[in-house]
Amino acid sequence: MTHRVLFVCTGNSARSVLAEATLRAWGGAGFEAFSAGSQPAGRINPYALEALAAAGMPTAGLRSKSWDVFSGAGAPPLDLVVTVCDSAASEPCPVFFGDFVRTHWGLPDPAAVEGGDAEKREAFARAHAVIMARLRAFLALPPETWADREALKMALDRIGLIQSGGAGHG
Repeated sequence: MTHRVLFVCTGNSARSVLAEATLRAWGGAGFEAFSAGSQPAGRINPYALEALAAAGMPTAGLRSKSWDVFSGAGAPPLDLVVTVCDSAASEPCPVFFGDFVRTHWGLPDPAAVEGGDAEKREAFARAHAVIMARLRAFLALPPETWADREALKMALDRIGLIQSGGAGHG
């Protein structure tokens, strides 16, 4: 069975794209990964593309798009929607309705970091490290977890608390 996962944030140019591309690279046939934004930026942040390339992940086909693509008639059915906006920074998290499990994996927006190229690259590397740590935990969930929505939601919410990618991983 293939699980369809949508990562949602505001701009769909950084965090949600990092998560989509990473799950695509690691998820195999068991997962279809998508991303979208409530106010899409219209382009992928170049530092996000750089972080993905540095991790050896394909970036072909990635694009910034509206979540409308996933809510209208003919939209692919979703099993899981993960918001990655940073509610701790009062960033509005999109609300998405449907018959799927929802979880929140909040993450500071690396695109909001001030500074030069080095600071911005570091912010994207940190964000991607956390996303990779969370997706490692996600992909390690026993397949039977998907059969129990409540257990799945609890496991996903716990994964969203992971804050460090750890040294030497990735």
